[in-house]
Amino acid sequence: MKYPQIILLNGACSSGKTTLSNELRKIAPLPYFYYSSDQLVDASVLPNVNRKTNNTDWSWNIIRPKFFSGFHYSIAAFAKANNFMIVEHIVEYKEWLNDLVNILSPFKVFYVGVFCPIEEIERREIKRGNRQIGEGRSHLEDGIHTWSDYDLIVDTYKQTPEENANIIFQTIKKKKDELTIFDILFDKIQINQEKIAP
Repeated sequence: MKYPQIILLNGACSSGKTTLSNELRKIAPLPYFYYSSDQLVDASVLPNVNRKTNNTDWSWNIIRPKFFSGFHYSIAAFAKANNFMIVEHIVEYKEWLNDLVNILSPFKVFYVGVFCPIEEIERREIKRGNRQIGEGRSHLEDGIHTWSDYDLIVDTYKQTPEENANIIFQTIKKKKDELTIFDILFDKIQINQEKIAP
């Protein structure tokens, strides 16, 4: 793995993923695409979902899982077309991580945890003005950083975006011959499936 085909950034809302992604692309040695589920939402991909009533065809609780499943598969579709990807995400559930590990198993994925203190996240939420206050806190309390280890953790409060971008590519070079976290997780999933197979 000289350079991973997918750099996956996982962090709470307002933790600094988009700013970091922009810095990564500035110094990337290869043409990396930038991709996030927010881009699809901003492009009005979603139908007119009903966020008040559950369990109808139009209900957000029905559409949301299918939307994110499609997002996960679309990452693989871009990578299968030989594109390099910087993907930002909020991996809200362990099941989502398992799905990503399986779907992206044909590709080298460098998994980065984007950390930031809750107080700073909430300050950024207020400053941005287009985020629900407390959304980032809820992501952290839901355990988005507890599903697995990372190939690297960066702190967007202690380091600048430029510093973190350099740290990521320096670490990628240092770990180019090592298994990634996604490699290890995929092997574990395969072993567990073999154990439960009849």
